[in-house]
Amino acid sequence: MKLFPKWTLLIACIVLSISCSSDSDDPDPVDTAISISTPSVTNIIEDKATVTATITTNAPSVIVKKGICYDTQANPTIASQTVEMNSAGLSLNLTLTVLKPETKYYVKAFVTVANGSPVYSSEITFTTTGSSTIPELDNYTPPTYPDYYINIAGWNQRNQWNLANVHDPTVVLAEDGYYYMYQTDASYGNAHTAGGHFHGRRSKDLVNWEYLGGTMQSLPNWVIPKLNEIRKNMGLSEVQPDVNNFGYWAPCVYKVRDGLYRMYYSIVCPGLIDGEGTWSERAFIGLMENTNPSNNDGWEDKGYVITNASDKELNFHVKANDWANCYFKWNAIDPSYIIDKEGKHYLVYGSWHSGIAILEVDAASGKPVAELSNPWGTNNDIASYGQLIYTRRAGDRWQGSEGPEIIYNEKTGYYYLFMAYDALDVPYNTRVARSKSITGPYLGIDGANVTAGADMYPVVTHPYKFSNDYGWVGISHCAVFNDGNGNWYYASQGRLPANIYGNQYSNAIMMGHVRSIRWTSTGWPVVMPERYGAVPEVKISEAELVGNWQHIDLSYSYGKQKEATTMTFTADHKITSGPWKGGTWSFDAEQQILTANGVELCIQRETDWEANPRTHTIVYGGYNGQKTYWGKKVK
Repeated sequence: MKLFPKWTLLIACIVLSISCSSDSDDPDPVDTAISISTPSVTNIIEDKATVTATITTNAPSVIVKKGICYDTQANPTIASQTVEMNSAGLSLNLTLTVLKPETKYYVKAFVTVANGSPVYSSEITFTTTGSSTIPELDNYTPPTYPDYYINIAGWNQRNQWNLANVHDPTVVLAEDGYYYMYQTDASYGNAHTAGGHFHGRRSKDLVNWEYLGGTMQSLPNWVIPKLNEIRKNMGLSEVQPDVNNFGYWAPCVYKVRDGLYRMYYSIVCPGLIDGEGTWSERAFIGLMENTNPSNNDGWEDKGYVITNASDKELNFHVKANDWANCYFKWNAIDPSYIIDKEGKHYLVYGSWHSGIAILEVDAASGKPVAELSNPWGTNNDIASYGQLIYTRRAGDRWQGSEGPEIIYNEKTGYYYLFMAYDALDVPYNTRVARSKSITGPYLGIDGANVTAGADMYPVVTHPYKFSNDYGWVGISHCAVFNDGNGNWYYASQGRLPANIYGNQYSNAIMMGHVRSIRWTSTGWPVVMPERYGAVPEVKISEAELVGNWQHIDLSYSYGKQKEATTMTFTADHKITSGPWKGGTWSFDAEQQILTANGVELCIQRETDWEANPRTHTIVYGGYNGQKTYWGKKVK
């Protein structure tokens, strides 16, 4: 005789009226084992959900009832709420109705047999959505300005630019409630050349920007005399370079206090130090001040701050293409300014050459506290030009990194140093490290010391592409700022890839990008993948996370746009497709943290810029060691 596998079922000899004689000539009874697959839940809305499951048995006739039982408490039974299925067959497909919105339900499939105990499936959970309409979101109007802005790129259309033609932005929140943005002289088709230097614009909402024009109308009077003063001291002849050939790069604006705003700026001198076979001419960092940035013409130049310093004394006969053997140790471009938690003022500067330097400046004047020596000599001779806080490759003068931006977050107690990596056309990406001390050492998320030359992680932004879109490249050289209420933002330029819409120059299209920053539980900044579009900050519910996502592994890959793949989250907290298939997910609604496949992800509502028409969506970003992940919910 066969042993019956489930004592909870009524034995087949009773149900089917088969004799239970132990006579060895009698046939074996029918195997009545019953099992039920783990249910799946789909079509979840505020008051309904569809549940499916499959029954497996060799004796379907023993089944009296089949259906779904559910409750708001764990371990539902047939004594809880039930929905029965009356049709024949072993498949269950039932809709639960009259559910409560934003409520977690526990669900099992069940089968009953005559005079026997019920058989249950494994338990699953799901959460109903909130109201099918959220007025704040239903009334949301996304930004409408174009990313491909060539039809308004010209100087005569500048009042329509919004965030078109933005490069190396710097942003400050002023007393009048406006955010003011200034930038490097760069634009599609060089349209900016008609209107001065260090162009400004302003916004109340970080979405709609009013163009203000150049803050500096001509080369400052001190630049060429200062250049020739240094050249004379170096034993070189005077020069009179064409004023049209100077570069105006990467300003940094900072509110020192009410009624005082400082803008440090870079002036790059043209030519070589002493003709062929010598290194490129130096750059200067200068300073402007304003009492009220709404007066765009009110920036008063305060003159020279610092220049390139060389530890090679007067051995400047380094060929201009001998990158790894640059004449200058510090490159006087890309200033960043910060007042530390002790109230001391610091200038951070330098790019590509030996790394990034920091030096204290006077609070009253904004100029270096230490008296600057001649900008050449031994390392000891040029110590007044600052100390190293970051280098990408120790001992290498060609770093492939630039654009330092330094902030302090009171909540975490850390200083954060953001750096731009690689060439700006396509590969540009952003990294971040942190330190408890403003002068370092700065450590990456992996604990590596980037002040000593370790590679910096995590990657914060990187060339990327969501599905059915051209995506963005050249996303770096950032400004990081807050609104005074604990909300942080990241601004940079983004470039379109080449040959968009058949335009071989489309990589020169530079759109200003502003993104929200969230902070991980361990105090690392996460830049959201979609640009900020002022989507109402309605809390995200768990049920909204169920469905398809476009997932991007944003880990570093030189010059490559990282592309999205589809990943599906189901209501039973499983990941059923995509790179993390087989994993699970959970959600901390209070902290708005999604954990998927063991990775903590910050989530937020943002604009879906790739949708047509644009709308709102949910995005995520997070880190797992040196890996960075971005994602976007899709319909």
